[in-house]
Parts: sequence; structure tokens; C-alpha cells
Amino acid sequence: MSEQKRGKLKVYIGYAAGVGKTYRMLSEAQEMHRQGIDIVIGYFEPHGRKETIALTEGLETIPRRVITYGGSDFEEMDAEAILRRKPAVAVVDEFAHTNVPGCDQTKRWQDVRRLLDTGIDVLTTMNVQHLESLNDQVWHVTGVRVRETVPDWVVDEADEVVFVDLTPRALRNRLERGVVYKQEKARHAMENFFTEANLTALREMAIRHTAHEVEEKLASAPHLALPPGAAAQSASAAAGGAVPAPRKERILICLAGRPTSAILIRRGKRVADYLQAECLALYIAANHGGREAVERHLSFARNLRIETHVVEAPDVPAAITAFAREQNITQIFMGRSQPRPWWKFYAETVVQQVVRESHDMQITIVAERRR
Repeated sequence: MSEQKRGKLKVYIGYAAGVGKTYRMLSEAQEMHRQGIDIVIGYFEPHGRKETIALTEGLETIPRRVITYGGSDFEEMDAEAILRRKPAVAVVDEFAHTNVPGCDQTKRWQDVRRLLDTGIDVLTTMNVQHLESLNDQVWHVTGVRVRETVPDWVVDEADEVVFVDLTPRALRNRLERGVVYKQEKARHAMENFFTEANLTALREMAIRHTAHEVEEKLASAPHLALPPGAAAQSASAAAGGAVPAPRKERILICLAGRPTSAILIRRGKRVADYLQAECLALYIAANHGGREAVERHLSFARNLRIETHVVEAPDVPAAITAFAREQNITQIFMGRSQPRPWWKFYAETVVQQVVRESHDMQITIVAERRR
């Protein structure tokens, strides 16, 4: 029996609610339906938008699953029903959604991966602020801590990412006209999250991320485009000149038990993704206790597909430096050292010692941004 071919994932990404992601997705779904493709709506969130709702006409919709939790009924996507129906394509709105307790999977993106594993293609939507690596940056810019996130590697696996754009001013006009939300909710949104400054910053993030996704897709498809510098290397090789291979970047994230380690993980992983570098996380246990405080960060790093290591050693800076050399690390990401008591004022901090001992590596000290 031949191996099951994995389905293709297409993500429509925007920077805020109301830019037209779901409308664009359903427009394509209608076009597929006209072409005779077996397509169903696995989950659709109408938000009362009449023009978008009209695009579901004629498309088969899989009934939602009703789950009782805390004395209330909640409707979630019925992944099992979609798997039984086994269409060629499923439309799944709100990729970053967190399922209510009682569902088989915690996140909707996990349900989507199940569909993909059985060969079903999926069209889905999300906003850039739901990317895990941008969580701190979005919070710093907007003052809103996004709780529903998707690991970057999940979006990186998408076969196609489509940026659905709308200028901030046009989006605010849609809000004013009540197209996105009802008038009272729209007014509140425009005074808070949907300020023009916030929307402009989020749009820039979305544009940069989508451009990065396109570059990665082109770099992985040699028949479409050569990576930067490849043409010059080929020409030099043809002329008989030796072209040195570019240095492979390897990034090390140094963890501590402090809450700010989550910021460190997101920043290091995002840089690693941009550089297409390998990424490792390290925790030095200076004694045999205290492991519980950092276990949450290690789990978070593993969820982002970062290779994690725990080393027990009494000398933290020496252990970090030795591990970095052993693993051929090129960049080290560290948080700021904690304030010291006055009698240790002139002693070197852990960061200072690592900088002194790792002069052949790039050290990045990640700021702990506060609002």
C-alpha cells in the first residue's frame, strides 16, 4: 500500500480582524466548488458579516460539535466528522483558536494537522499577532497580550501563505460603517486596539513576516530562484575559483528560572528562523535543586522545536562557554543579569564572564521590555 500523501495547507494571514481574510478564503472556496473540487466548510465564524456569510451559499458545511463545559454549551469544529466525510479540501476559519476543554486537541491548528495527515487540503485564516515569536513585540506595541498563539514552525510548514492587505485607514473606515463589528463594539475597538498607530505597526509586522515566508519558499525551490549569492558562486566555480561555504549559524539560548526566559526563547527562535540557523536552549543547574522553576521554559522551547539541554555544573559561565564551543555555537542569547548586592558590586556578572570567555562568538543580551 502506498504511503498516504499529506494534504496541502494554505494560510490567509492578515494583521487585524476585518481586513478580509475569511472573505478571500471563501471566494477561493467558491471558485474551487465551481471547478468541481470536493470542498466543505469545516468551521466558519460569521461575526454577523453579511457579505462574508453570503459566500458560504452552495458550500457543504460540516455541523459543529457541541461540548458542555462549566454548565454552558460551546460549539467547536468536529474534526472526526470531517475525517469521516474525507473531502478533498476543508475550509477552517480561525487557525489559532483554543478549543474548549473536552475536545480531543487543545488547539485548532492541531486539528488541522490531523486533517492534513489524512491527505485533506486545508484553507485557513489567522492574524500575524498570533505567531508565537511575535507575542512580546505585539504586547510592547499594542499593550495587548495575545493568549492564543501558533508556533512559527506550524505556519512555516504551510505550502502557501497569502497576505490579505488593507490600509489601516480603510480598515478604520470599515469599523466606522459597522462592517466589522456592531457600532458600540466598533467604537470601543477604535479607541483601544484598533488605533491607527497599532494597526500600522501590526501591518508592518505582517508584511515583513510574509516576505520572509516567500523568501524561504523560493530558497527551497531551486527551479524558481537561486538564493542570494548563488549566481556569483556558480560563476566563480565555473572559472575554477574556490568558493568557501558560508558559515552555518548555530544559536544558543541560555535559560534561567525567571519569567523573562519566555521573551528570550521567542527572540532567539525568531532570529534563528530568519537566519535558517539551528537553535538550542541550555539551562545550567548550579546545584541539584531548583529544576522545577525552569521546566516550564524547557517545555515551551521544545514546543517551538528547539533542542533543549540541561547541564549540572557549579560554574555557570564556564559551563555555558564549554557547551557553546562543544556545539559549535556562533551566537549566544542571554537575559540581563539580576541586580547584585552591594558587596558584590565589582564582581563580574554571569553575562560579563560569558562575554569575556566567548570572544569568538556573538553575544546578544535581550532587553526585558516593560509597559
